[in-house]
Amino acid sequence: MTAFDADDVVRKLTQRLKMRHCLLLLRIEQHGSLTRVAEDMATSQPAITKTLAELEAMFGAALFDRSVRGMTPTPLGKAALARARAMLHDLDHLARDMEAVVAGHAAHLHAGVIPFISGQVLSGAILRATSSDQQRLIMTLHEGDSHQLLAGLRDHTLDLVIGRASAAADIQGLHFDVLYTQQPRLIASRRLAAQLARRPPDWRELVELDWILGAVHTPEREQVSNIFLAAGIAPPTPIVESYSTKLIGELIVANDKAISIVPADVAEELVRIAGVAIVPYSFGWTLPPITLFTRREDLRHDAYASFADALRQAGRQLADRNGERRL
Repeated sequence: MTAFDADDVVRKLTQRLKMRHCLLLLRIEQHGSLTRVAEDMATSQPAITKTLAELEAMFGAALFDRSVRGMTPTPLGKAALARARAMLHDLDHLARDMEAVVAGHAAHLHAGVIPFISGQVLSGAILRATSSDQQRLIMTLHEGDSHQLLAGLRDHTLDLVIGRASAAADIQGLHFDVLYTQQPRLIASRRLAAQLARRPPDWRELVELDWILGAVHTPEREQVSNIFLAAGIAPPTPIVESYSTKLIGELIVANDKAISIVPADVAEELVRIAGVAIVPYSFGWTLPPITLFTRREDLRHDAYASFADALRQAGRQLADRNGERRL
């Protein structure tokens, strides 16, 4: 195997790499054909072939395998694609930051947020971060599960993620700051909650109700499954799978057979907003902790630190108010 000279590659990339090279890599990955890439980029195939050859010369190796089925990235090509995608996202974020600075703000942050987080915590942190005279920010929020959001953090689509730390999460190379834990709460319509509150939980009875839950493989869903499996009962098949806490609340209020398990802070918000009721059952577990994830190289960015401090303060206030555990 030929030795790889990293210093030589860095020198070549620094002198010759252009953003069009990064764009070309992504277009080849997308289309798998230089002919289709040329059509997409409104240029000729010889020009595309020449640009790819320039790029592979910088790396000193092939970035794509060619076959009758099309072009697929080599291991080196996959690494280059990941960095190219991140560079293009960073370029977009640079333009957004510049726009924010011109408008009198410190930066424009793209934050990924899982759905089951208290609106009070999130809004409190955002208000502090966007109203500070020293580090006034513009925020764009993106919702998804922790797996999706951490992938967006890695490819630089997102600047930070507020998600759950768990053994299943791929956090290698990321910095994480565990904020607080959440207790689970069983919620139902007021009529059903009043009926269930009169007796201890009967999971054989509860499994027959209309469950509304998050998607499979989410921590909330897995914990519900574990409750029933521990009781020797097959977990319920939900009538609705949803990440929308607002929708969960509306469905439960409209159906006296509907039931769900959500974090305590979310349950309390749904009591106020949607009119659900909390069934006073006590569970012997907590959900994986709410955690702030960032890329290691971004730790010293003042804008990140400003929002992180605001989020920690809001999380501490919630934990103190609800008697939940701060970490």
